[in-house]
Amino acid sequence: MPDLFAYTDGACSGNPGPGGWGVLLLARDGATVVKERTLQGGEQMTTNNRMELLAAISALECLSRPSELTIVTDSAYVKNGVTEWIHGWKRKGWRTAGGSPVKNVDLWQRLEAAQARHKVKWAWIKGHAGHAENERADELARAGMAPFKPA
Repeated sequence: MPDLFAYTDGACSGNPGPGGWGVLLLARDGATVVKERTLQGGEQMTTNNRMELLAAISALECLSRPSELTIVTDSAYVKNGVTEWIHGWKRKGWRTAGGSPVKNVDLWQRLEAAQARHKVKWAWIKGHAGHAENERADELARAGMAPFKPA
């Protein structure tokens, strides 16, 4: 069975401003890509963090059956949020360590629900550092944002 990877990225022109998200899904048998799928979308007025979250959510929600996959993101916010911070936020009624409400709680809850169906490994990579799959996800995110940017 091939290994499944989802490379995710978000983009925003202004923060807040028009934004987009992109996903590059790859099924690999060793170093060989056996299947590829791309996803993208965007919103008129959003933030970069919301787009990063929507990319990860979209990667998980597009899978028709429970799967084992690695999500590769250049967002420490998403990776640390879902692997570390979310547990404390939930215990504290979706409040931060400082007591303020968690930002983007709607998307964190949606990500948690989407992840529950799958066995997910999370990996962080440095963005804009020449990583080919991350660059493709960035291109998809920018394409997802394009319809919402003023001409």
